[in-house]
Amino acid sequence: MLSKRSSLLALPIVITALLSACSTTPPKPIETARTPSPAPATGPAPVAGPVLRPVAFNAMPGWDRDDVREAWPAFLTSCDVLVKRAAWKEPCTVARTVDANSAGAIRTFFEAFFVPHQVFNPDGTDNGLVTGYYEPLLNGARKRGGPYQTPLHRAPEDLLTIDLGSVYPELKNMRLRGKLVGNKVVPYPARAELTQSAAMTGNELVWVDNPIDAFFLQVQGSGRVQFADTKEVVRVAYADQNGHPYRSIGRYLVDKGELTMDQASAQGIKAWLAANPKRQQELLNANPGYVFFKEEKLTDPRKGPKGALGVPLTPQRSVAVDPNFIPLGAPVFLSTTQPGSNAPLQRMMLAQDTGGAIKNAVRADYFWGFGAEAGEKAGKMKQRGMLWVLLPKPGTV
Repeated sequence: MLSKRSSLLALPIVITALLSACSTTPPKPIETARTPSPAPATGPAPVAGPVLRPVAFNAMPGWDRDDVREAWPAFLTSCDVLVKRAAWKEPCTVARTVDANSAGAIRTFFEAFFVPHQVFNPDGTDNGLVTGYYEPLLNGARKRGGPYQTPLHRAPEDLLTIDLGSVYPELKNMRLRGKLVGNKVVPYPARAELTQSAAMTGNELVWVDNPIDAFFLQVQGSGRVQFADTKEVVRVAYADQNGHPYRSIGRYLVDKGELTMDQASAQGIKAWLAANPKRQQELLNANPGYVFFKEEKLTDPRKGPKGALGVPLTPQRSVAVDPNFIPLGAPVFLSTTQPGSNAPLQRMMLAQDTGGAIKNAVRADYFWGFGAEAGEKAGKMKQRGMLWVLLPKPGTV
């Protein structure tokens, strides 16, 4: 979300000084320290080439077995945005006439109007890391008291968010965050300073009962809070962040020799924190990024929070991608495996979100939905996967 304040990019030197504080969208990756292993050598060596390469529908493993009816509502939601674009107008208009209860009709629609493109990384490899995220539930209160001692903060009034692409096209999708001190823009404070000073006093949105849950809420980017006194449940959605890069606390523990890569899941990190309470702040401060929230009414508990496309996410049918390679809103076919398993997970998804750590062409963050079960799966998901993006056929406009 861009700031409505006027641009302060009067001097290019400001860009140079603050570029380290750039980010694009809220961080939504689940904590992971695993570095993707190279793809097994089962064929010719990777050859660099186009990131998107057209293929036939039967090249996508599981295309004929996926129940595409489950993805159809998410596709129509994407069309609410995409129909305004020339290339998508006809397919999105025709989609409203398709029988939503017929998997055959939906599959025929996609095959008539779209061309699958396999996604390759710039180095020519065809697989990458697939992680998961979810919408957690926290216990909270409107006012501080009792167990509710950890604040979730609103975006501060002095936070500047500047769209660099509006001034420098080569910096498309990059945003600069900072604050004005005198006549200079300086980086906004990192997590350690924000949490250990009174800088955010007065900006408390709600109070929750667990600082670790509050941290992981920032990693997910949005969640729900249930108030103890009224039992009311509200959504706390991403509003902005302080501009500092996301750093994995799982990677921090691995680098310190505290955990192995296999142990550095969300569950493993929480277990380490429970065993090392005196080092809690040290660990949380290893991620200098800090997310600010806004409250939203929970009008339909079945729908997820809004993603970067601006539409509600659909559990197990929405995915976060790198928009530098995959257009937001597009159907994406995903071939991976279930969390911590070799069981196939092959299904149509919709590219409706982005994330601070979702960087590369074959890189995806799978939205599992709301609640503890979704969180359990998201926390364990560190799989290899392949992607295909469906783009409108040329000449369908």
